[in-house]
Amino acid sequence: MSNIFKSCIDSIEYNDNQFEKNIRLTGWCFFDEGKAAELSILVNKEPIDFEITSIHRPDVLGLYQFHDSFEKIGFVITVPLEHIQFLKKVDVIAHSKNTSETIYSLSHNLLHKYHNRQVFHYSIDDIKNNHGQIVVSGFVYVPTLEHVTIELLNKAGRSVEYTYVPLRRSDVVELYQLDSNDKLIGFQVIFTSVDPKEAYSLKFIYQNDELIIPIIESKSVFSLAKSYIRAANPKRIQNAFNYLTREGFDRFLERLKKGPSQLSDPNGPLSYDEYHEWFNTMAPTSKVLESQKKYHFEFAPKISLIVATYNTDPSFLKAMIDSVINQTYSNWELCIADGSSNNQVEEYIRSHYDDQRIKFKRLHSNLGIAGNMNAALELCTGEYIAFFDHDDLLTPDALFENVKVLQNKNVKFVYSDEDKLISEIGIYKDPRFKPDFNLTLLRTQNYICHFLVVSKSLISRIGAFKSEYDGAQDYDFVLRASEVLKPKEIYHIPKILYHWRMHQASTAANPESKLYAFTAGKRALEDHLMRLRLQATVEMGKSLGIYNVHYEIVGNPLVSIIIPNKDHIDDLDRAIESIQEKSSYRNFEMIIVENNSTDESAFDYYKEIENKYPNVKVVYWKDEFNYSAINNFGFEFSKGDYILLLNNDTEMIEPNSLKSMLGYCQLDEVGAVGAKLLYPDDTIQHAGVIMGLGGIANHAFVNLNRENGGYFNMAFTASEVSAVTAACMMIKRSVFEEVGKLDTDFKVAFNDIDLCMKIRKKNYSIIFDPHALFYHFESKSRGLEDTPEKIERFNGEIERFETKWKDILKNGDPYYNPNFSLRYPGGYYLKSPDEFYANRKEQGGDH
Repeated sequence: MSNIFKSCIDSIEYNDNQFEKNIRLTGWCFFDEGKAAELSILVNKEPIDFEITSIHRPDVLGLYQFHDSFEKIGFVITVPLEHIQFLKKVDVIAHSKNTSETIYSLSHNLLHKYHNRQVFHYSIDDIKNNHGQIVVSGFVYVPTLEHVTIELLNKAGRSVEYTYVPLRRSDVVELYQLDSNDKLIGFQVIFTSVDPKEAYSLKFIYQNDELIIPIIESKSVFSLAKSYIRAANPKRIQNAFNYLTREGFDRFLERLKKGPSQLSDPNGPLSYDEYHEWFNTMAPTSKVLESQKKYHFEFAPKISLIVATYNTDPSFLKAMIDSVINQTYSNWELCIADGSSNNQVEEYIRSHYDDQRIKFKRLHSNLGIAGNMNAALELCTGEYIAFFDHDDLLTPDALFENVKVLQNKNVKFVYSDEDKLISEIGIYKDPRFKPDFNLTLLRTQNYICHFLVVSKSLISRIGAFKSEYDGAQDYDFVLRASEVLKPKEIYHIPKILYHWRMHQASTAANPESKLYAFTAGKRALEDHLMRLRLQATVEMGKSLGIYNVHYEIVGNPLVSIIIPNKDHIDDLDRAIESIQEKSSYRNFEMIIVENNSTDESAFDYYKEIENKYPNVKVVYWKDEFNYSAINNFGFEFSKGDYILLLNNDTEMIEPNSLKSMLGYCQLDEVGAVGAKLLYPDDTIQHAGVIMGLGGIANHAFVNLNRENGGYFNMAFTASEVSAVTAACMMIKRSVFEEVGKLDTDFKVAFNDIDLCMKIRKKNYSIIFDPHALFYHFESKSRGLEDTPEKIERFNGEIERFETKWKDILKNGDPYYNPNFSLRYPGGYYLKSPDEFYANRKEQGGDH
């Protein structure tokens, strides 16, 4: 790449149909600290006229930290090819005052890769199912903007009756620079389906061209189809100026065929596609809001909300300010620092608002995100500071709920749940229901985010925002706060109090619009770990905003792997060999606890494996089966400072599994670490344990595909959890002894959950480590609870656990938001209003 020009071609499309023959290129190019380059095109080495649309690329400017550049360095180029008989090569040339350079070349041999013969430009944006009435929303057009006929087909390919509603789509017209806004290229297709297994498709027809788009596959449910369509929607990508790339739709189809990650049926869990209605149902009534306005707090601190505005859309600005004015708690001030390039924000505020609680400061220049926020902070006189983005909204009770918490004056840091607001249609979506404070999760993503209220004394203690982390200045602030705060000083309000607005330039709608923020977040996390003298490497995770932290091993400690076994030597051999052959961490011993095998070949195998591997030792348990006692027995023969309890029906997949678990387990605050376990079909068997799920406890994300991150990618991220399964659990030797080992009164079930409860009671944390990956073939040695004796024993262990850990079951899992249901396998389904109210009634609370 040139030292003069920085450039990238994001997307290429070669169109060849009855309407157009051209090449369309999307990308960016700049030189000299963010100046837009002039471009020219050569086709077969000859200059050619072309169309170019210049666009803003804040993602690129942010990535290179050119915060004061407002030039349109992005482009969409259309190169006409109607008069080119044989295309050999296309060159894109960038020019500055002093030099020119070819920044991209496309040869004839590569054209087939980008060939698009379709004449239809389309998107399926939304699918709603309201008790069998299906509403499909989207758009479709051809380049001439002439009418496109739409048919609805069933699985057999027969036409189905439906209601057609044409819609104007000015957003599409603007995005694709179409000639007319009068054409009704948007649509709603409304029909009734009585069979949830029926499949449907839309058929687009124009003259002799047809295109069939599956909208609901027979093995999918409607809410799933909708969520998958949204996931693949090119609108959510900053560079998606071509809505019809085949790659985008293919990705959608591939995801759809993998099967559901969250089912929705009339008697089942509440889907997030129904969230908007759920939120409106659960929000405080007007009567409750009026009562809040009259409520007198014994401690009524002033809350200073700080906002940095920058060329804010007047409609967004109004909505933001009005959401503060409409608060049921009135002792607030709104401190606005404006770094806009014009006077629009200032003029709007001064002409529309006459409230002494609104403080405004016009900055002499744009100081960047952190600088502007710090300027707003200088206006504050309140005891507590709330962080607020210039285009977002507060719920009317947001400050009231925070002040209610602040009656406990020990609390210095309060955060709440949030969701997203789709600007164009006013729909709430993507609720982020968070756990109570979770340091490990914070080190993988900034889950705290909005709405955050902190004491001014905390800011005085740790400092304000730092410009070197612009874009992730809030993440850096929260990480620094976590270094000095005690657990009792941090409080989580499990309520949606903040609406994060989604529009084209926002990170909420389009993470790629601020790629620099995620790079800054990585630096902030690295510096946080360095300040704590934790030796670790940080890498970007599978999704933007997710970080993987790999802690370095201190020394070379011995890990003792304890594996109970009865018969099933094929399973045991697979478990042993997978670790012996694959593990990147080599200082381990294996203690096989023989448990009354009846197959003589098992004893021959024990001799073979001990001879083959010097670090394998077989010990013999003579009493009846008792999982807790057997593992405690094996522990007595171990020598390691770290113990790995492991089932014989497991198989290591990831070579760094032991290394990763040990890295976490060595942290002072950690007591035990659990792995991510998969069924043989590559769906999740274990990704942490949720207390109360299904009654006592159950695994998170059961049956979710291994490539699916689940709710906010929690299946991909390391996190503190209440418990992990002992099918693969690493624990410090000292902690195992401190808590009294496994309780032998739990012979078969709940012994590992009980162990984790004891560990947490000693103020150690339990970590789910997704980077430690094993297959688990699920309790083959023990069998099912299929006899009266086993059922009686199992019920007895349930009763014992409920009695021993009554308070934990009553108070709920701190790492599992109370807005989630406890009724459905795998968890992370919204609790229905009826379920929510029933629980509140049981606990003596009101609605």
